[in-house]
Amino acid sequence: MSGPAVENSVSSGNASVTIPADISGQMLDLDEDDDLEVFSKDTTITDGSYFNTSMQTSPASMINQYKFEEEEEDVNAKDIFVTVDNPESHVTAIETYITYRVMTKTTRSEFDSSEFEVRRRYQDFLWLKGRLEEAHPTLIVHPLPEKFVMKGMVERFNEDFIETRRRALHRFLNRIAEHPIFSSTEDFKIFLTAASEELISHKKQGPGFLSRMGETVKAVAASVRGVRNRPEEFNDMQEYVEAFSQKISSLDKVTQRIIREQREYLEELKECGPTYNLWSNSEQDLAEPLKNMADCLDRCYKESDEQVKQLNDQLTPALHEYVLCTETLKAVLRRRDNIQADFEAKTEALATKKADREADSKVLSLAWDSLVGRSPEEVKQQRQQKLKAEIKEMRDDLEKLEDRLEWANNALKIDWTRWNKVMRTDLRSAFVDTAERNVSYYEKCLAIWESFLHSQRTDAEANGKDDFS
Repeated sequence: MSGPAVENSVSSGNASVTIPADISGQMLDLDEDDDLEVFSKDTTITDGSYFNTSMQTSPASMINQYKFEEEEEDVNAKDIFVTVDNPESHVTAIETYITYRVMTKTTRSEFDSSEFEVRRRYQDFLWLKGRLEEAHPTLIVHPLPEKFVMKGMVERFNEDFIETRRRALHRFLNRIAEHPIFSSTEDFKIFLTAASEELISHKKQGPGFLSRMGETVKAVAASVRGVRNRPEEFNDMQEYVEAFSQKISSLDKVTQRIIREQREYLEELKECGPTYNLWSNSEQDLAEPLKNMADCLDRCYKESDEQVKQLNDQLTPALHEYVLCTETLKAVLRRRDNIQADFEAKTEALATKKADREADSKVLSLAWDSLVGRSPEEVKQQRQQKLKAEIKEMRDDLEKLEDRLEWANNALKIDWTRWNKVMRTDLRSAFVDTAERNVSYYEKCLAIWESFLHSQRTDAEANGKDDFS
């Protein structure tokens, strides 16, 4: 083969990723004229400081027992650090938009400096994602969250919304920075280092509208034509993605529904404390217990509100992020199939051309001879030479397509293994964090009500002694 081929393992730092023999059992387009998007929030594992270390019976310390090898390896091998912060709004005569500061620190020799600072808007992130997908169609580019559908449903300059968006952009860039291929691309380097005017100029150098339309038409034609001999491992990938998509989507919907219901519960709980306080004003003998009840309910409300906030900020974004990932995976598999479909179509065309050469019609040669006054043998020779040249050209094209298909297959297999590894680490971290926070929440609520019971028993005992005396 003349083209590059990817081996069945790839190195990233000191770590080597190996393609599993069987993946079947490993179950566990955007517009640039609008900046109104919904973004997933970052998910990180806590350091345990959230929990009360004085509670000896609390398993919160279990969080320190989870040391993920993948995370340790990434930290040791990382040589580029990217931060997205400091959002600023810009108002022009045409539009209002937000830019974010992108700060980069690196030790890589291909960069002119060790530190860079630029400002980017969301459209620039979309451009980077599109360029990476265009250059590497069978590698998995982590998705940017989708745009909000109904513009009136969210305030685009709301502080919470902007912070949510900033976290998502930060997470997206760090996904790219951690990727062994994407992080070395020229487009990523330009995104991190180029001044705004230079970036605009570079963006104009991409394929034009007609070129993109041509690629879209070819992709649609290939999808209609389909592939006949897809390798079994890619069938397994397709089945996995379909099953994973259903499960992660269900979890995402159920989690969002639970959060909505808990918020409704919070609204009811918020009214309980004041009600008990009002009641205490009219019950002299029960005034103290009623006030204590009100205090406990208020404290439980605060803990419940924090618990719902943590679910909304940590678990939900992690789940929804991988809901979007499933669409990315489906698109990558379609692009791989399109490459194979091109290869199969070219193979058929070559076989047809060979058959034409072998079955060169003598009748056609004689008819042609009568028109041009040349001998049938001369006409036949010229036709054979033309067919031979066409066949040679088609063979060259076919060899290039074969190399491209082999590279695409190997690249997808390697990136698939890497994606699975990252996905398991992300979701496991989110689940462990949720479990720890739930344990802490219920322990705190339990402690609140136990203190109430203790105070009432103490009062009852004191009253009993007074009555006896």
